Amino acid sequence: MSAFVVTGTDTGIGKTIFAAALTGALQAHYWKPVQAGLDDGADRDHVAQLSGVPTSHILPEAYRLNTPCSPHRAAEIDGVTIDLARLALPDVRPLVIEGAGGAMVPVTRSTTYADVFAMWNLPVIIVARTALGTINHSLLSIEALRARNVPIHGVAFVGDGVEDSEATICAMGGVKRLGRLPMLDRLNPQSLAIAFAQGFRIADFT
Repeated sequence: MSAFVVTGTDTGIGKTIFAAALTGALQAHYWKPVQAGLDDGADRDHVAQLSGVPTSHILPEAYRLNTPCSPHRAAEIDGVTIDLARLALPDVRPLVIEGAGGAMVPVTRSTTYADVFAMWNLPVIIVARTALGTINHSLLSIEALRARNVPIHGVAFVGDGVEDSEATICAMGGVKRLGRLPMLDRLNPQSLAIAFAQGFRIADFT
């Protein structure tokens, strides 16, 4: 595969960390088309720090919004109109694209990220936490993507291992279990690369 979309079952679950790990493992380009919230720095800055790829591989956002909330509302607060034409795929490969929050987060008042993913027609990786509630959130995300005929590459888990939850999600959702990224006490490019290599098979992404 030359390009992947990374989405999540919720916000703040480690999606950007996984995207950084995947970007580094593939030595890919990284693109987050809409950044909403800049108080803690943009996600592209975190990926640049953690992935180990050249800075030229970190692509600028199509929209860079100030308020940390759903992109549709952040754009309204900033007085910006999001034009879906500006979310056309960059002509670079390999490419890792990161959405904001989950698949059903609104990009505009009439379009969700799942709709945009359908437009792109790229394989989507769902990042899911392993904590309580993940089965419901994960299966709902899978259903929302399938309803739009979005190809699902598999699920990547983040957190402590919970064997039954992880196996249940993948069995009931009919999706591939890609692996798990643990919470790291020391997060840096080296520790992240080692954790990804131990938790995932690079062959599943090439």
